[in-house]
Amino acid sequence: MDLDEHADPRQLWRGEGAATAWVPFLTRYARRHLGFLAGLVIVGAALGIGYRYLFDPLEQRVPSFFLRSSLHGIGLAIVGWSVHLSLVAPPKRLRDRLRQLPQISELAIKALIMTAVLTIVTIGLQLLLYSEPFSRSWLADSLPLIVAIAFCVSLVAGGIFEFQRLIGGRVLGSFLLGTYRRPRREQRIVMFLDMAGSTALAEEIGEVRMHDLITRFFFDIDQPIADFGGEVHAYVGDEVIVTWPLSDEPRRNVRPLRCFFAAEDLIADLARSYLQEFGVVPHFRAGVHAGPVVISECGDVKRQIAFFGDTMNVASRLCDHTKVAGEVLVASAELLKSAPLPPGLSLGTPERITLRGRRAPIEVRTVRRDQPAVSNLLLSGSDHRTRDEATSDQSRR
Repeated sequence: MDLDEHADPRQLWRGEGAATAWVPFLTRYARRHLGFLAGLVIVGAALGIGYRYLFDPLEQRVPSFFLRSSLHGIGLAIVGWSVHLSLVAPPKRLRDRLRQLPQISELAIKALIMTAVLTIVTIGLQLLLYSEPFSRSWLADSLPLIVAIAFCVSLVAGGIFEFQRLIGGRVLGSFLLGTYRRPRREQRIVMFLDMAGSTALAEEIGEVRMHDLITRFFFDIDQPIADFGGEVHAYVGDEVIVTWPLSDEPRRNVRPLRCFFAAEDLIADLARSYLQEFGVVPHFRAGVHAGPVVISECGDVKRQIAFFGDTMNVASRLCDHTKVAGEVLVASAELLKSAPLPPGLSLGTPERITLRGRRAPIEVRTVRRDQPAVSNLLLSGSDHRTRDEATSDQSRR
């Protein structure tokens, strides 16, 4: 079940530490991947049994030992998965330090952490499952082998995950399966989300600091995008392009709207952190459209999945239109007729506009929340506010 089906977007990111807490992240991930967890249990049991069959003496290949080995394998698989998730969303201090390292160093550190935890769990399970857990042969032969296997598996699995994260899981699957070897026409929802005022802000804080701010912003909003089933197609400067399949179920087509305001809530919760680190809080806007998109592989030396079509052009122009309209979110009537408006949101007056590069006018409406995010109350009147300005506003309150 997607998190957006019955959730109020104003409440998704409220609560102390909700944006970065490991337990809520683990819970959200588990709910989205129940099938994967079931498969993980099966694979863990199979690996435990396989290890028993391949490496243990013949006299130990009996049902009771196979059962213990399967439990051992399940325990290690679940713990390994949990450690992996904790490394995907680590505490901010650890995350920032890891991101400063070369990729190979980050990968090695994560593999060592995973190996250490798996070794401790292996010893604990050995103590629980066996009457004579620490025989000389187990300590001299089995434990070093388990540690070596754990490190190698952690290193390989970590490398695969980082590669998948680099190009995107769905894109990786599409490349491997050849899904878009030939152009395909699909119905998609496309959102262009742009950080407001970035050009002026770059002049104020410098290009390097601006790059750090954009990187941090994209990193933070990635979680609400994932929670609402979005797929990041590309990062272009200070803009991110996110897509969703256009569904026959109207309630699923509202995910982009919920995603936008969940991201707004998240940035509001992180406002103090942004002020401390950059002296500003990012403000953003988006345009959303739905329609046919042609998708295909392109390039040779550097291959990628490319999206073409009028839908992409319209979504981009709608994002530009938010600047003229003075709004944060503009959606086309084409999307809104397929997406029932969720509670807490309202629509502006219908407006027909002509977009640059397109002859036929298009009907659009602004999407607003009934109650603005906390950050908007403090940051109203400009795209970005400095630490001193925000502090002054708060003191006057």
